Amino acid sequence: MTVKRMDNVLIVVEDLDAVIAFFVELGLELEGKGPLDWSGAERVVGLRDVRQDVAMLRVPDGPGRVELAKFHQPKARAPEPWNAPANTLGIRRMMFAVDDLEDTLARLRAHGAELVDEVVRYEDIYLLCYVRGPENIVVGLAQELG
Repeated sequence: MTVKRMDNVLIVVEDLDAVIAFFVELGLELEGKGPLDWSGAERVVGLRDVRQDVAMLRVPDGPGRVELAKFHQPKARAPEPWNAPANTLGIRRMMFAVDDLEDTLARLRAHGAELVDEVVRYEDIYLLCYVRGPENIVVGLAQELG
């Protein structure tokens, strides 16, 4: 048996609206936002008495999605260290292909995004960079050259 697809990645956030705005500016489309009113969710995630709001964003013309969750109860926990370097265990970033890297950076900077280091050319194939956005969410950006 093989994996059929990857449906989504979950990111737990404090400021749901700011993170939605960041991903919408990147080019994802908001599918929906609201409270999660499914009691089965508690059993799936292993928490009880959960109150949370969720938002689902999708990649245009693609199968990828980013799910955002804001926990009201129980309160979300901040990772240690908050501004974790790239060699910290766990998921460190998501990578998105973009048409125009400089334009994308300019638009994301308006939402508080900062380059992790610099834009780098990988041979004659890509321009690449990492951007740290709201709540220290790191996204990779890749512009195909040629």
